[in-house]
Amino acid sequence: MTQSGALLGLVAGVGLLLIWRSGSRAPRPRTAPRRPGRRQVLLAEASLTGINAAQLLALQVGLGLLALVVVLLTTGTVTVSLVFGLFGFFLPYAQVRRLAARRKADLREVWPEVVDNLASAVRAGMSLPEALSALATRGPEVLRPPFARFAAQYRSSGRFSGCLDRLKDDLADPVGDRIVETLRVAREVGGSDLGRVLRTLSTFLREDARARAELETRQGWVVSAARLAVAAPWVVLLLLATQSTTLAAYDSPLGTAILFGGGAVCLVAYRLMLRIGRLPEDVRVLH
Repeated sequence: MTQSGALLGLVAGVGLLLIWRSGSRAPRPRTAPRRPGRRQVLLAEASLTGINAAQLLALQVGLGLLALVVVLLTTGTVTVSLVFGLFGFFLPYAQVRRLAARRKADLREVWPEVVDNLASAVRAGMSLPEALSALATRGPEVLRPPFARFAAQYRSSGRFSGCLDRLKDDLADPVGDRIVETLRVAREVGGSDLGRVLRTLSTFLREDARARAELETRQGWVVSAARLAVAAPWVVLLLLATQSTTLAAYDSPLGTAILFGGGAVCLVAYRLMLRIGRLPEDVRVLH
């Protein structure tokens, strides 16, 4: 009787201890998913999914060092070498921005076709996953890879919402975000207005693309002239590399101040020109 009572007391004590430990442990806070950085978003907008932000930074550093060493060996001038090393450092990032802008322009032209295909598929009675998967073969060439990855992921998982999130990340475009969220809402709550919404969106996208193309054509010569005006002094400086006595003047404190001051003025003037002539861009509010 004494042994059974002791065993019962031990079991009760262990149970009370477990209950106390489980109640005293603070709940672990749920961490929100980490959002990609600005460089990673820019790489996605440029459709460069094969590299990440760290690799882009390593490429910038490597190209900057290469330009610095080549110009230093050619001219023997430290200050000029540093300037062109900075140019080499920023060149990959500028190229990624240019690719992202070109991809946005290309997508702006093909989004109406994508929306028309979706509206036709919905009107024909296809389900939303089937309509999106069909764009891997029927859609515009530039958008077929993201929709092909959506189709493969949906066949393997069957999770429509998760596949839409992955598709939105692959598209990396404000219009793509709106289309994806429209399809998500239509899938979850239903409704018979999806076809009319898609046709309205297609009309709006065509009008916006037409107006933007006209404005970009008119301002194109201004942007080209500004780029030529900024690049001309540095091209002349590079041509002076054959005359080491001329470039040696830039190694003095005054020459260094003039060189970096001129670089700062060129950068500020170019950025100011881009900001003044910048057209309004869609923001990824649904990202």
